[in-house]
Amino acid sequence: MAGQTYTVSTRTAASQIAAVVALVLLVVAIALPAFASRSLIQDMFFILTMLTLAQFWNLLAGYGGLVSVGQQAFVGFGAYMLFGGAILWGVNPVAGLLLSGVFALILAIPTAFFAFRLQGAYFAIGTWVVAEVVRLSVAQWKAVGGGTGTSLPRDARDAMWGVEWIEAAFDTRSSAARDILAYWLALALAVATIGGIYWFLRTKRGLALAALRDNVDAARSVGVDSARMKWVVFLVAAFGTGIAGGLIFLQNGRISPDSAFSVIDWTAFVIFIVVIGGIGTIEGPIIGVLVFFALQTLLADFGAWYLMVLGGLGIAVMLFAPGGLWGLVSGRTGIQLFPIRRRLERRE
Repeated sequence: MAGQTYTVSTRTAASQIAAVVALVLLVVAIALPAFASRSLIQDMFFILTMLTLAQFWNLLAGYGGLVSVGQQAFVGFGAYMLFGGAILWGVNPVAGLLLSGVFALILAIPTAFFAFRLQGAYFAIGTWVVAEVVRLSVAQWKAVGGGTGTSLPRDARDAMWGVEWIEAAFDTRSSAARDILAYWLALALAVATIGGIYWFLRTKRGLALAALRDNVDAARSVGVDSARMKWVVFLVAAFGTGIAGGLIFLQNGRISPDSAFSVIDWTAFVIFIVVIGGIGTIEGPIIGVLVFFALQTLLADFGAWYLMVLGGLGIAVMLFAPGGLWGLVSGRTGIQLFPIRRRLERRE
C-alpha cells in the first residue's frame, strides 16, 4: 500500500528489558568492591574469567563450527608472556595483558595453518597436540621457572597500575587492592567480549558466519569466503583467550606449565559450560557458568564425585536438551535476550 515502508530490526521486547537490567547490573558490579567481601570479589573474578573463555570458545565452535580442544595453548602462552614481560622486560603487569593477547594471536597464526588442514575430530585432536607442544616448549624456558614455574616478582605486583589508588580509596591492603583491580579488569573484559561478539554477529560478517555454520555449501554459493571467516574467528578467539589467560594468572600471582596449560581447567570445563548452557547462543555461556559455579561450590569437597556429577549432567543435557538449558527455555518461551535474527517490520 502507498505510504508504507519497511525496516529491518533485530530488537525484541525481551531484549530491550534485558538491556536495562544489564545496565543496572553493570553499575552494581562496578560498585561491588565498596560493600562486598574479598571472597565474593574472588568468586566474581572466577565467574567473569570463565565466562569470557566460554564466550570465545562458543564463538569458535557454536558459530564458527571449529571445535577446538586446545584453547589452553592460548591461555597458557598468554599468561607466560605476561610473566615474561614483567620479569625480563620490566613491563607493568596491567600493560602486559596486551602482550598476552598479541602473543596468543601470533601463536594462533601457525596453529591455524596446521589445524585448518584437518577436519572434524582431526581438527580437535590437532589443536590439543599443538597445545601440548607449546606446554613442553614453555617448560624449557628457564627464565620463567622452567618446569616448576615461577611467581610474579614483588616489585612488579607493587607497581601494578591502579593498586595505590584502590588502597587509598577503599582503605585496604595491597593484596586485597590487587584482587579488586583484577576483578574490575575481568568485568571490563567480560563486558567487552559479550558486547563485541554480539556486535559482530549483527554485522554482515556475522551473518556470513551464521550461514557457514548452518550450511557451508549454500553459504559458499552466495559468495561467503569460508576460509577467511574461519581465520577471523580463530584469531579473534585466540587474542581474547590470551588476555583472559594473562588476567587469570595475574590475579593468581604464580604460574607453572601444568596449571597454565591444563586441558581440564581451561578447555574441558569451558566446553561443559557452553554445552549445558546452550551452544551457539550468547545467553548459553552466561547460564552455563552460573550452573558450573554453583555445582563447583556445592560439590568441590566430594573429590571424584564432583567430576562425575559434572559429566553426568553434561551427558543428560546433550541427550534431553541438545540446545542446552537456554535452548530449552528459549524454545518454549521464544525469549531472546541477544537476538541476531533479522526481521522485516512494516511502518505506516
